Amino acid sequence: MNPRNSVLRRGALWLVALALLAVWAFPVLWGLLTSFKSERDVLAYPPKVFFTPTLDNYREVIFGGASILPNLWSSMVVSGWATVLTMLFAVPAAYAIARLRYPGKRASGFYVLATQMLPPVGLIIPFYLVLQKIGGLDSYSGLTAIYLTFSLPFAVWLMVSYFEDIPFEMEEAALLDRAGRLRTLWYVILPQVRGGIAVTTIFVFLNAWNEFLFAVVLGGNKVRPVTVAM
Repeated sequence: MNPRNSVLRRGALWLVALALLAVWAFPVLWGLLTSFKSERDVLAYPPKVFFTPTLDNYREVIFGGASILPNLWSSMVVSGWATVLTMLFAVPAAYAIARLRYPGKRASGFYVLATQMLPPVGLIIPFYLVLQKIGGLDSYSGLTAIYLTFSLPFAVWLMVSYFEDIPFEMEEAALLDRAGRLRTLWYVILPQVRGGIAVTTIFVFLNAWNEFLFAVVLGGNKVRPVTVAM
């Protein structure tokens, strides 16, 4: 290939990449700049690029009457508990599906996938009626339990693939040494999938943090995550 053509091709690729980066970054940077503007500068036409920055907007959001700190606390509590409980149940469930033989194994795996096919909008009314009957509306426990219905199947489905990648010989060797099933899981299997556990934990937490539909319908004045407040 001609060296000159190679340089031109690389230059063209860089220009295209920079153009795409600019298109993606412009709304983010413009929103960041707008957050430092006063209300008068925000409404100015034509839009101002040069202005006197102010922290009044951040002061109002954090310490003012419309403080977002209680909403951040609600999101942290619900997302944190949903993540902890999800991983507590998902790890042994995924291990059982991936490594054990038991009646109905294929059916249980299909059930985990089938729950991901249900539209959240179709579950809102049943969830609302159930929580209303047991007094779980606008409560941390009620919203956390609802979050488990979509985060737990997702975590199990994701963790199964990590457990399936571990050679059975490692587990068989531990069992031959009379380690027992639980000790084998704790000392042999889990160290091999700690990366998968970390990835799944992050995904579960982010999904719970970004959830809006259940939070806006099943929450209220007491439990109001940041996605609803914004």
